[in-house]
Amino acid sequence: MTYRNARPQGRAYSGPVTVGAARAGAGVDDAARRRIVWEIWILLGLSLGKSGVYAVVNIIARLTEEVALADQTATLNASQSPRPYLDLTYQVLGIAFALVPVLLAVYLLAIRPGRPPVSRAIGLDWHQRYNPDLARGRRRRDVGWGFALAAAIGIPGLAFYALGRLLGITVSVQASALADHWWTVPVLVVAAFQNGALEEVIVVAYLFERTRDLGWSPTARPDWRFLVSSALLRGSYHLYQGIGPFLGNAVMGVVFAWWYRSRWGRHRVLPLVVAHTLLDVVAFVGYALIPADWRAALGIT
Repeated sequence: MTYRNARPQGRAYSGPVTVGAARAGAGVDDAARRRIVWEIWILLGLSLGKSGVYAVVNIIARLTEEVALADQTATLNASQSPRPYLDLTYQVLGIAFALVPVLLAVYLLAIRPGRPPVSRAIGLDWHQRYNPDLARGRRRRDVGWGFALAAAIGIPGLAFYALGRLLGITVSVQASALADHWWTVPVLVVAAFQNGALEEVIVVAYLFERTRDLGWSPTARPDWRFLVSSALLRGSYHLYQGIGPFLGNAVMGVVFAWWYRSRWGRHRVLPLVVAHTLLDVVAFVGYALIPADWRAALGIT
């Protein structure tokens, strides 16, 4: 699916959006502004905003239980059926439908009048073949930045998780509860990609582009409204894991949102998707491959 031909009505697209064009968001009429605000809330209500609300209710329930937060467990990638192929079917369907809001976000960005093709606007251009050498260079650069960002976030993240467990503000996270089947690792890898695409496309790329259409981020300097909104949204849907993961993911949100806007990020979301996917692959697959007796010896539930 390509958006190379997506152009505003009445005139041809002439290049990347400039700072002056970004400032045009301040002149959006009231009706258009309301439509954008409603669009943002509806998309979030269908995706991560809904997850954030449920996570808030979940943490309230956890904090009001008689069991201490540190003695509680959160399970990711839970099995859906004792029947292996039925479980596989449920896992694949869950991943597929979770990606629908990502497609919707990309579509909504693609149909904006007066804006560049979405493949250029947020850097979704790995599929394009108009310049093979340029495309290969961009892919290498995106993957390189993905690994760098994963290392920058992942290593401190492990320490932060351990500190949260020590302070009693983080639940014990069971990263995978899938049984050992031939499809377990592939499903966990695809689930990691689904998380990366869902969170980074919506929480960073989509939110940045649509809030800029409202007049936010008018200059090259970081806009605190976007940074705070993106970080709090990212932290909110991790609250079910405890206060520690909320804080840790909020910090990650600030770093990712800032990098996306920086001269290194250049409004390219794919490095963030790569980084997030790598982080989750290490967590999901690493957990699944550690023998149960080793996990027990390490105090990992």
